[in-house]
Amino acid sequence: MIKECKCLRLDGASAEDATCQVVEETPLSIFINGRHFVTAMISPLMKKEFVIGHLFAERIVSRPQEIESLEIDGDVARVIVNHPMRAIASRRPIVSGCGGIASFLDEAKLPEIQSDLRIGRLQAQEAMRSISLSEVHIATGGVHSVGLFGEMGPICIIEDIGRHNALDKAIGYALIRNQDQSFSQTFVACTGRVSSDMALKCSVAGIPIIVSRGATTSLA
Repeated sequence: MIKECKCLRLDGASAEDATCQVVEETPLSIFINGRHFVTAMISPLMKKEFVIGHLFAERIVSRPQEIESLEIDGDVARVIVNHPMRAIASRRPIVSGCGGIASFLDEAKLPEIQSDLRIGRLQAQEAMRSISLSEVHIATGGVHSVGLFGEMGPICIIEDIGRHNALDKAIGYALIRNQDQSFSQTFVACTGRVSSDMALKCSVAGIPIIVSRGATTSLA
């Protein structure tokens, strides 16, 4: 997930040739029932989790059982789903700073989350501490971290170049390990800005609370 690259290091008026650690970024093209769906720029780990979480968060599937098969070969993922018509829409590449492709925030059509989850201030602070210990971020400064937390603590803590990608991977991780996963008693902590598409992904999944050290937009 980390590469070393040559760089020119500047310190005041001095400059010297050096090497620096940078985070890897790789394309992943997703094909659904033979049709190109999207190409996403992601960190190279946990591709299966990303595909499943992304299809779920983008409402292409409503549960993992609707995915009949998933094959990943290098930078290509081929998926067979029960309802391929949901994937037929105008698509654009997902770059590291932007993670929604079909979704937009229509407040009249937001899913209603059924949850009585409450967390305390100490839980929120501990969650933020947990996701702030990324060795990759300390080395490169180039990743976001997203943690999915349950009653017993962290379910997973994921790093990716994009906060949307990391959230998709966290959702996919939980769904792979429990296909009947209910997110109503979970919450998310993330290092980046909470925009409307981040909030919408959590809304679709049924995650009732988002904690972040970053800014929040009005629609989110």
